[in-house]
Amino acid sequence: MRLPRPFLLLVAFAVAWGLSVPSAHAQATRGSRAPRHSRVDAVFAPWSGKSTPGCAVGVSRDGVVDYARGHGMANLEYGIPLTPRSIFGIASISKQFTAFSIRLLEQEGKLSLDDDIRKYLPEMPVREKPITVAHLLHHTNGLREQGQLLNMAGWRNDDVYTEADILWALTRQRGVNFEPGAEVLYGNAAYTLLAIIVRRASGKSLRVFADERIFKPLGMTDTHFQDDRSEVVPRRASAYAAREGGGWRLKMSNSDHYGAGNLYSTVVDLLKWEQNLLDGRVGGPALVALMQTSGKLNDGTVTGYGSGLRLSEYRGLRTVSHDGMDAGYRTEATLFPDQRLAVVTLCNGSTLEATDLAWKVAEVYLGDVMKDTMPPAVALPETELPALAGAYWSPQTDEVMRLEVKDGALCQVGVPKPFVHIGQGVFRPGESTHVWRFSAPAKAGGPRELSIRDAWPTTRDFIRVSEPLPTNAELAAFVGQYRSDELDTIYTVRIADGRLAIQWSRRDEVMLDAVGGARFLGSLGAVSFTRAASGGVDGLMISNRRLRRLRADRVGPAPQPPAVSTSASGRH
Repeated sequence: MRLPRPFLLLVAFAVAWGLSVPSAHAQATRGSRAPRHSRVDAVFAPWSGKSTPGCAVGVSRDGVVDYARGHGMANLEYGIPLTPRSIFGIASISKQFTAFSIRLLEQEGKLSLDDDIRKYLPEMPVREKPITVAHLLHHTNGLREQGQLLNMAGWRNDDVYTEADILWALTRQRGVNFEPGAEVLYGNAAYTLLAIIVRRASGKSLRVFADERIFKPLGMTDTHFQDDRSEVVPRRASAYAAREGGGWRLKMSNSDHYGAGNLYSTVVDLLKWEQNLLDGRVGGPALVALMQTSGKLNDGTVTGYGSGLRLSEYRGLRTVSHDGMDAGYRTEATLFPDQRLAVVTLCNGSTLEATDLAWKVAEVYLGDVMKDTMPPAVALPETELPALAGAYWSPQTDEVMRLEVKDGALCQVGVPKPFVHIGQGVFRPGESTHVWRFSAPAKAGGPRELSIRDAWPTTRDFIRVSEPLPTNAELAAFVGQYRSDELDTIYTVRIADGRLAIQWSRRDEVMLDAVGGARFLGSLGAVSFTRAASGGVDGLMISNRRLRRLRADRVGPAPQPPAVSTSASGRH
């Protein structure tokens, strides 16, 4: 019997990639594969043209490649299509390889997860309660986010970010987001530090260590950590962001550090790695099991995050996964361990939802055993929604959330996804299972309360801001210069068109919206002004999800703008 050409190509590719392939006598299954493959193709149909970026997609069952195709273009300038061998920056999927390297060193007795990180990073600040290697692995460390620290210190979005830059910022921090082990909060700083720990504990860079101990043994020949953004990478897919008004623009990574990200790979190589998470060919089954063991908080709460891996479920099925987002790359690698199915989607356009696309692919393969776990909508009169709108502040994190009623639905300001009421004052944002729970005031006449629980088990509590908006005279009291010792940066606050604006070195001015009292909100997060015992404004704090209460002390009035000359020479 003559085999069809697509099947022969699949076999040839799989042999070259080192994956198992279906034998010739398994022809009977080809009929079932073709409709399945057509359904996967249909998922990516919007991204399959010659004028758009897209995705490379790979699916394996128990190590046997079932689907591997490219959809869309790897390079729009030269008309190069994506293929299963296109190389992508896989962003935060990188974290599991950094974690695996740490686990290998632990296995060899070269470090302990209970070690204070200062054993390897003596330049980090001494803290009353030490941060351990385990705290870094499980995102329970409390460190402020590295990129946001550098942005607040004057780095622009297109500046190069180096390991030395990140260490400069982290070693200056006196404050943390929370006591180590008290909460779980995803961030990148921890994994940049883990990469340095690998180097200092092993004597080899993470790039070399991972290549020797992980990638070469597994035949992942197209995978490497990148420490030089100017490195030439054959077959690398360019990354793109949508241009306002239509079209695309290049948006490549500007990082010269790795550990939290900056690993480059293909769907082919990542399918080999997903199989290793099943069989432990490298590292052994015990180490692979540790990788998939959740961290815990000080009170014993399970976090749902292992060693660089999210441990969750999708529609009733257990999953081991991670997503990634860097520059124009959007990525997802998901393993359904009980069904021994792996799905990898690597995309090179910032508007592509790699995780959602991976779920749709998984549904093609496992839809018959999946359950409908989405909480159903419960009717709520639209007249009740305005009572829930407003600004909410968290005493826990110092964040501010603003909610509004738009097009008949409750939603977060600036976020188009409407909330769905699921009963008794509880909402979910869109088609997620996150829980936003509104409560009546704890005391008569007090503010309404809100608790938010998303993918992490740590609940954030908020209360509605009840202070009135500041008057023009009260706004003027906040004008001045404020200095952060932790970032060696001065922030200038002024009034512009009746609103507060904040500016710092090398950054564009950020407009602040008043939400009540001394609290404001802008693109950098929440800004809260503080007062001394005398009542005068003495400082400000900047807070967002991954950076809490970064303080700057008031050091003087805002500088006056230069006078405009009215002489003849000044009117040219």
